[in-house]
Amino acid sequence: MSGFAKPLKIALGLIVIAGLIVIPMNFNRYGLFILSQWAVMTIAAMGLNLTLGYAGQVSLAQGAFVGIGAYASAIMTTHGWPLPAAIPVAIVLTFAVGWILGYPALRVQHHYLAFVTLAFSTLAFLVFRNESWLTGGIYGISNIPRPHFFGIPTNKPLPFYYVCLGSLAIVSLAVWWLIRSPWGRAFMALRENPLRAQSLGIDTRRYTLMAFAIGSALGGVAGALYAPLTQYIDPVPFNLSLSLDLLMMVIVGGAGFYFGPFLGAMIAVLLPEWLRFTEGYYLMLYAIAVMGLLIWSPTGILGILDRYMAARRTKAASALRAVAKSRLETAQ
Repeated sequence: MSGFAKPLKIALGLIVIAGLIVIPMNFNRYGLFILSQWAVMTIAAMGLNLTLGYAGQVSLAQGAFVGIGAYASAIMTTHGWPLPAAIPVAIVLTFAVGWILGYPALRVQHHYLAFVTLAFSTLAFLVFRNESWLTGGIYGISNIPRPHFFGIPTNKPLPFYYVCLGSLAIVSLAVWWLIRSPWGRAFMALRENPLRAQSLGIDTRRYTLMAFAIGSALGGVAGALYAPLTQYIDPVPFNLSLSLDLLMMVIVGGAGFYFGPFLGAMIAVLLPEWLRFTEGYYLMLYAIAVMGLLIWSPTGILGILDRYMAARRTKAASALRAVAKSRLETAQ
């Protein structure tokens, strides 16, 4: 049965990818906006999952990095720069800021580190709101253009959805490679036991900074896409609530699982829309569902699946041992 597992996963993945490409062709403008938002938030959540789920560093500043990337993209594109040029600038800027923010993680851990990143998130929001010469202040930046790729405009919802989906595919492949590289193994060793990782020769200082910087850079990528998606940004979307939403996406989906951000973003972005038929009760039902899940399974939805698969493997191994023992007794 295990021989069919990998082809089955590949087939399922291809079906999901085909569905994400074909099915939205029949969606209206709002449906495409929601799907595009899911793709953008998944990228941001993947960055936080890298920092929290793989490296074990708590961050409440991911929303601020999304804001930095969004403002960098908005400022450049409204001054005539193309989006493909703005995205690398957003990546470099958020990577550098994330590297600097990683230094407190070298001295404080867990909830103390959360307070440091919380302070940075507040600082970033104040800069977005008060430095009107750069960010437009409370009036924000409007008329943010959408890019042209090879002469093809993406100002309509469907083409720009494919831009967001293509960006998600590129980031997903990069993260897939990263977590299976020596860097990814070092991040996981840092999460499990920093002292043991250091005794094995892993430069914990460098990898802590890299975890923050790379995770922050993915937040910058999400922000650079968020600006042309909404075509208007102001400070409000980038306050602390966005960082908390991204944290919830990672935890609900399953921190430390590759597909956790995909599932968590789907629940955070799409589930409230599916519950709108309940009218005024949909947010209450959404909150109750999330609390019930975390009480039942603190490791998130993929944690439930992981425990189920582990139980099945244990049961199968026990059955094989029983068969082997029975044959041995029969032979004797």
